[in-house]
Amino acid sequence: MVLDLITQLDRECSERNKIEVLLRELLDARRNRKSEQLSPDQLALFAAAWQARQAEAEPIEPDGSDEDDPNTNPGGGESASKKRTGGRQPLPRHLKRERIVHDLAEAEKHCSTCQQDLRPIGEESSERYEYIPAKLTVIEDICKKYACACTVKTATKPSQPIEKSTAGASLLAQVIVAKTADHLPLHRQEKIFERHGVDISRKTMGGWLAQCADLLKPLFGSMKEVLFQSKVIGTDDTSVKVLDVKLPFARTGRIWPYSGDAAHPVILYDYTATRERAGPEEFLKGYRGYLQADAYGGYDAFFKDPARGLIEVGCWAHARRYFHKALESDQPRMGPALLGCVNSNRSPSWKSCVTTCRRSRRRYCRRARRDGPYVTR
Repeated sequence: MVLDLITQLDRECSERNKIEVLLRELLDARRNRKSEQLSPDQLALFAAAWQARQAEAEPIEPDGSDEDDPNTNPGGGESASKKRTGGRQPLPRHLKRERIVHDLAEAEKHCSTCQQDLRPIGEESSERYEYIPAKLTVIEDICKKYACACTVKTATKPSQPIEKSTAGASLLAQVIVAKTADHLPLHRQEKIFERHGVDISRKTMGGWLAQCADLLKPLFGSMKEVLFQSKVIGTDDTSVKVLDVKLPFARTGRIWPYSGDAAHPVILYDYTATRERAGPEEFLKGYRGYLQADAYGGYDAFFKDPARGLIEVGCWAHARRYFHKALESDQPRMGPALLGCVNSNRSPSWKSCVTTCRRSRRRYCRRARRDGPYVTR
């Protein structure tokens, strides 16, 4: 009994600590002036985290112990089963299963007490995961040759993505997925192949990627056509370190993502060696519509030319940061400005900005109602 009480006390203390940590994270996110305020969607993440921690906090009962659990309600029915979200979950049914039967030895199937043979009355089953490592296979294409007195004919083999290459389509797909989706650089994949006893250099794989990029250009073009059908396209640039054989250090390149609207959920990536305007200008050639981006000066030429057909859509998150910075140094003027933005735009994200100046909120509200909004569209 004492051990049970100690275990229950430890579990309650652990649960209380988790609650305190969760509340502290929530309060820090709400009170920190320099951080962007939380939206209702972000607050829902705390509820999801709380539910996940509640599920983890429930003790995992061993198989077949439900009958001995004194807290189990025999008359609860479905309501009791719905509340019990913890415990071991069944393994996915879509996975291939291999049945291994463990039987008694022939000598153990005879009872030494009553001198009778044991009869089967049932079986116990349990499941576990087993991982089968990937393996490389060599496919040898044999093309039969036939001849007569006047001609010679040879059977043809299926075409490959890269002709006269030692890499088949499945190996190329594995290298691409491992590099882009699993974030495995080519030098790490080189080590992985070495464990299989195969020598595939990173230089060779780099050549494969370049040739595969040429093969995927038609797909890229088709996706770009769908992207340009969007009413609004969002873009930004991200710096990336690039190795250059001509330089003793890594230079900085740029990756530009272009995201379509909800009706055209396409995301394309374009790489440029620098952050010059020529990169997005070349990619967006032929697009007419709304372009949402940050305040990078390279976009200004797009919006100043009416014939270009691009309409600027600003980013509230970027604009709000400057209001926050100005609020720390000039509260008397920036407080009403924030309220003016709220009154004129009615945006939930801007309402969260006002919470950063709680002490002066009432004075600002009275002043805004008396003098009107300071910032309009």
